[in-house]
Amino acid sequence: SHGVTTAAVCVYPSRVADAVKSLKAANSSLPVASVATGFPAGQTSLKTRLEEVRMAVEDGAMEIDIVINRTLALTGQWEAMYEEVCQFREACGEAHMKSILAIGDLVAMMAGSDFIKTSTGKESVNATYPVAIVMVRAIRDYFLKTGHKVGFKPAGGIRTAKESLVWLTLMKEELGDEWLSPRLFRLGASSLLLADIERQIYHHVTGRYAAYHQMPMA
Repeated sequence: SHGVTTAAVCVYPSRVADAVKSLKAANSSLPVASVATGFPAGQTSLKTRLEEVRMAVEDGAMEIDIVINRTLALTGQWEAMYEEVCQFREACGEAHMKSILAIGDLVAMMAGSDFIKTSTGKESVNATYPVAIVMVRAIRDYFLKTGHKVGFKPAGGIRTAKESLVWLTLMKEELGDEWLSPRLFRLGASSLLLADIERQIYHHVTGRYAAYHQMPMA
């Protein structure tokens, strides 16, 4: 009723076809995103990771969340990592590519990422504000150097509507209003409580908070 939807539905590559089919049956225009390239650690062979991307796109994924090769990052093999990300970008074709980093380096943006993402959400430490500031300022620097706008996605540990407002404020203050849209900003929300968002909307409409048992659950 409020016209508010998620920006995409993110699934493992093996479930892309199912998700596309289900959304189509429900007359939904929501895009399907998929975590590919050996999520969450990126430790399968390059050939396997590339094939995973291609298969997800063939099955109808409009967005691909790649994970970088941690070994290459930790050992400082930036050129090799750049080459891998370039190949992922090529394998994505028309699909948007979001790179899950855990670092704030320009290399992923130079290789053609449409988004950079703080973390997989599976690490013990996920999206933190200091790391986010480094990343969004790298986005700003890259935009000033190239004119290319890269999106940002914090993920992991974002559980309440109030926390999501902090992230929106960070984007507005650091990058401006243009980044306050699904095209350039997403929240990794597998742990963001739907019930909390529903309660905030209920409060906005009625002026009071509902108990959890009163909320309509999907």
